[in-house]
Amino acid sequence: VQLLESGGGSVQAGGSLRLSCTSSGYTSNTISMGWFRQAPGKEREGVATIGSDGVTRYEESVEGRFTISRDNAKNTLYLQMDSLKPEDTAMYYCATGETTPWLLLNLLHIDHWGQGTQVTVSS
Repeated sequence: VQLLESGGGSVQAGGSLRLSCTSSGYTSNTISMGWFRQAPGKEREGVATIGSDGVTRYEESVEGRFTISRDNAKNTLYLQMDSLKPEDTAMYYCATGETTPWLLLNLLHIDHWGQGTQVTVSS
């Protein structure tokens, strides 16, 4: 399984970006998928995850601003990011795991990682 992220870029505070993650190879529709980010000098953290049944989990600081969704027919995961803040600046990664959205959000039982896409938010 390979995961390829796209959609990152530079935006001013208050702006929006939409990230996409396309998987190739066999991807079970029963897996959970999610977005994670890592800023320079900080640990990687969970941002948002979604289960095969559509259940979602969000990190507290992005709830209400970010929306995660998936299109199983296209093997694609999305992250709509609105009202972006400078503190959202990070490398964003997608990942999958045969686990629950909550466990995946906490970086447990992750099977595959993408290579990341950079998001930079200027003030």
